[in-house]
Amino acid sequence: MEVKTAQLKRLNLGSGKDYKTGWINLDYNSQYKADVYHDLDKFPYPFKDNEFTYIYCSHILEHVKDLFKTLEELHRILNTNGLIHIRVPHFSNGNGYNDLSHKRFFGWFTFQQLIGGYYNKSFNFKIESERFNFLAENHKMLNSGFSWIFNIMPKQFYERFLCWIMPVGEIELKLRKITASQS
Repeated sequence: MEVKTAQLKRLNLGSGKDYKTGWINLDYNSQYKADVYHDLDKFPYPFKDNEFTYIYCSHILEHVKDLFKTLEELHRILNTNGLIHIRVPHFSNGNGYNDLSHKRFFGWFTFQQLIGGYYNKSFNFKIESERFNFLAENHKMLNSGFSWIFNIMPKQFYERFLCWIMPVGEIELKLRKITASQS
């Protein structure tokens, strides 16, 4: 599917220090530059239905109180065929435990469960891509050198037997919003 650049409306959710020019940057903390200030635990978000083509959500979902409601809101404000680019800490990431505001961690199969239906909740998303990153996004050289190891291993084997010996920093994935008939 080809989308013209002029039609793209992109949201940088929880922008913090990562203000992106040409995007709508949302953060709750007024110490950071943002276009919209909003608490992600307050619903609904201040956007129209189907407003965005692309949502970037880096290290945000581990902070929200209600992951299901947050994903419902992201689904609401995302266009059909739009993408959500997510980065979240893997549960083996020891540095993640130092942040007292983290409410959850994620495993390789977390989003597969959410999409497939979990506690009477399901989402019309399709996983476009998913990968482990050895470290968080700021460490591109180390990631390119080490991340491939974790991404070639069988994921169940890695998470069951190796993740505490060789932990990864984060899971990065892209979810595409689909219609109910596409699922």
